[in-house]
Amino acid sequence: MGNSGISTNLKGVLFACLTAFLWGFLPIFLKVALKYIDPNSIVWFRFTFAGGILLIYYLFTDRKQLQIFRRPPVLLIIAALALGLNYIGFLQGLNYTSPSNAQIIIQTGPILLALVGFIVYKESLNLKQIGGFIIAAIGLMLFYQNQLKGFIDDPEAFNTGFIWIEIGAVAWVLYAALQKKLVQKHPAQTLNMFLYCLPALLYTPSADFTAFTNLSFPVWLIVIFLGLNTLIAYGSLAFAFKYTEAYKVSIIVTLNPIITLITMAILSGFQVDWIKTETLDPISMVGAACVIGGAIIAVFFAKKNKLTKA
Repeated sequence: MGNSGISTNLKGVLFACLTAFLWGFLPIFLKVALKYIDPNSIVWFRFTFAGGILLIYYLFTDRKQLQIFRRPPVLLIIAALALGLNYIGFLQGLNYTSPSNAQIIIQTGPILLALVGFIVYKESLNLKQIGGFIIAAIGLMLFYQNQLKGFIDDPEAFNTGFIWIEIGAVAWVLYAALQKKLVQKHPAQTLNMFLYCLPALLYTPSADFTAFTNLSFPVWLIVIFLGLNTLIAYGSLAFAFKYTEAYKVSIIVTLNPIITLITMAILSGFQVDWIKTETLDPISMVGAACVIGGAIIAVFFAKKNKLTKA
């Protein structure tokens, strides 16, 4: 029993680490892809790729799961629309700012989710959590204001990027809050299949299919990685919640901006020309640390605010 418990917990941690790893590299690959493909087409491909694979999988293994398309719960439809808005919001914001900036700003998502738990689900909120919120808010202000100075040539674009990413963060909170209820009655991967397929369908009219016809092999590898990222990251997240406590998963996933910041710093050192890199000054680094640290504190001390396991 004991060994089994340790093994199961380790599985959950490893799945959460895989999600954090994939999400850490995601904005960098998205930024490169934006040079060749417009945001709507990228979002369409990611959802179509991931949804198509799950659809084919259940078509051959368990057709009963496809019944969710006949009478999908209203909450699932809203969650799918919210996830679709999250994807385009983050990508549009990334179009105006850098991967590092986008990853820090999007951390308002888990912070807002904790607040939703307090306001909507009447979950307890302690002083340590409140302290985490305050630290994160101060960090976000420091990071935002100081980074804005670095974009003095085009502050309007930076502000536009900030707003789009915040829209994406709020949409993700709505998706996650609804998913919290839905996984009580439905298998997580069945939900994911619908969550991918509905946005894929909705983004089809706005997708530019000709953009995919002239892509080079390396760019195709990037685009396929983006599709796999959606499929594997969210699938791993579902398994992580299944095998270990949700607050542990949330803490690990919240660390994904560190992967982005380190990678961007390494790329800056190598002076690569395929992506615009930036170096964070001390104030921005302090702000980023406060945002990540505050989010971790808010999540860590919310052990009773666990998302339902998949």
